[in-house]
Amino acid sequence: MKVEMKKIKRYLPLYLMFVPGGLYLLINNYIPMAGIVVAFKQYNVRDGLWGSAWSGLKNFKFLFATPDAFIITRNTILYNVIFIILNTLLGIIFAIFICDAINKKLQKTYQSAILFPYLMSAVILGYIVFAFCSQSNGILNKSILPAIGVDPVNWYSDPKVWPFILIFTNTWKGVGYGCLIYISAINGIDPSLYEAASLDGATKWQQIKAITLPSLIPTIITLTLMSIGRIFYSDFGLFYQVPRNSGAIYATTNVIDTYVYRGLMEQSNIGMSAAAGFYQSIIGFILVIVANWVVRKISEENALF
Repeated sequence: MKVEMKKIKRYLPLYLMFVPGGLYLLINNYIPMAGIVVAFKQYNVRDGLWGSAWSGLKNFKFLFATPDAFIITRNTILYNVIFIILNTLLGIIFAIFICDAINKKLQKTYQSAILFPYLMSAVILGYIVFAFCSQSNGILNKSILPAIGVDPVNWYSDPKVWPFILIFTNTWKGVGYGCLIYISAINGIDPSLYEAASLDGATKWQQIKAITLPSLIPTIITLTLMSIGRIFYSDFGLFYQVPRNSGAIYATTNVIDTYVYRGLMEQSNIGMSAAAGFYQSIIGFILVIVANWVVRKISEENALF
């Protein structure tokens, strides 16, 4: 007992530091989980959360009851897979470039510049894209396309071009965040490794292959697993604000989140929205477990758990 009390006293400052974060997680993340029951109820405000009638799996059928189910699932998964691959590759490339080719004194300036798009809200991004793609006043239709002899394009009515627009916009917005993490990881690599490799005659590319990339593997795996856990979620602002909710391009811009939002606005069915969120969380959890299992089979030391 005395030994336990000594340990408690020794680590008491750490326990006190944990209290604010622990309370935040409890209040913001765990207590609200009781609301999962809404997914299985026909919720109405008068009867409240616990008094509303049970509806079983009726709310879940909303996601799969229409022909749009395949489209929104396909769009959600494919976009997120492309986002993960591109943001990872470009984040690593920019991080290596900044750490290797840019003077250390200028790193903070370049880090701030590359993070700036990430800090911008979806509304601002939507207006930037609109400034380029507006049918009547957009930069593309007014300046760029006429200069190369191409007729103006009604961007907000052509679903074929939106996969490229959304991928470019997300990459421009999101690559900075991962890049900063990779920069931190690269700066944490022991410089003596590069010095030894340089003395052995290794080129920059050989140093990157033999030292930088292997050292980044744990960071890449961690970020990828976190992204896989949200592969059934989408950046709502990207898919709703940027296309300006244009119905003509739903085939390539509609994802689970926007589909549920529109259904909620039209039907005011809170239970359906809760069911969609629950479904996305369960699938994300399963994907993280499976992905971590695969990583553990390949390289146990790099697995999250």
